[in-house]
Amino acid sequence: MNCERSRLRFCWLTLCVLSFSFACSESEPVQAPKTAGGIERLTLRYEGTTNNVSFAELAEDLGYLAPIKLDYIGNNATGGPHSIQSVVTGDIDFGSSFNGAIIKLVAAKAPLKAVLSSYGTDAKTFNGFYLLDDSRVRGPRDLSGKKVAMNTLGAHAEFVLREYLARGGMTDEQAKQVTLLVLPPVNGEQALRNHQVDLVSFSTMLRDKASERGGIRMLFSDHQLYGAFNAGSFVMSTKFIARYPNTVRHFVTATGRAIEWARTQPRDVVVARLIRIIEQRKRAEDTSSVRYWQSPGIATERGLIEDRDYQLWIDWLVRDGQLKPGQLKPRDIYTNEFQPPAGQLAREP
Repeated sequence: MNCERSRLRFCWLTLCVLSFSFACSESEPVQAPKTAGGIERLTLRYEGTTNNVSFAELAEDLGYLAPIKLDYIGNNATGGPHSIQSVVTGDIDFGSSFNGAIIKLVAAKAPLKAVLSSYGTDAKTFNGFYLLDDSRVRGPRDLSGKKVAMNTLGAHAEFVLREYLARGGMTDEQAKQVTLLVLPPVNGEQALRNHQVDLVSFSTMLRDKASERGGIRMLFSDHQLYGAFNAGSFVMSTKFIARYPNTVRHFVTATGRAIEWARTQPRDVVVARLIRIIEQRKRAEDTSSVRYWQSPGIATERGLIEDRDYQLWIDWLVRDGQLKPGQLKPRDIYTNEFQPPAGQLAREP
């Protein structure tokens, strides 16, 4: 699985983070002056994702985020790890990534905190690994010598694949015979059908579009391995959180409300809203993917983070030798302090 390349990448990232930590570790930030309704910041910089609407973007469109406005600075074309690195460098105010990638950055002393779940897995919304119907691959050991395509390395898809191989009894040395390739998700289906790769990681929308065309089958999914779980989180820098606590609280509350809106509305209502958001922002995007939206995927009410969302991956990194036992606890990585009280959830419209 080209573990050496993964470790080199992690070492490089660690050096970058430690450099930026110096820049971010100045004296305790002075509390920012309050503005409308006690909210200190009325704009939040973020990266978008082509053909996709995040729960933060949905919250803004529903009016929940007002008076805060989102400041779009461009699309993230390389995945979650880049997004949270941009939070560390101060280029954006919040980002989202796979929880395992967040753990790695925090372990490398990145000044980050996860504040809200951003995506997850359930029976309808999951990350699956697909191959051609006539492929001879039937199990983990059959992937030796094969090529697997995914959107980025060191994130959700790689962790899930490596767990699948490990559960299949493959040693680290045997797993190195599986080649991982970075490929934009929209190109994965074509690469698979052209026999350029043997296995492709698909999210729900791309999976359903490819399945409609036939000729492919699922080998396994993250939902099969773990059940329903929160897989990724919105993160902010600790400096930002200390300086703008009311802004963070409003962001968490508003985005959590958007998650519940998507959970409780009829599917066609949600899909119509997502299509409208994409069309109105005029970024030359394709709305066909969001027509396959099935569910929020987030396992907890309002995106509340639980210890298991991080302990799962901490344990995996310890077994893989990337973390020392006891080096990190889930509460070192996330906080729920900005979530509204439980009783307030039922009272809000």
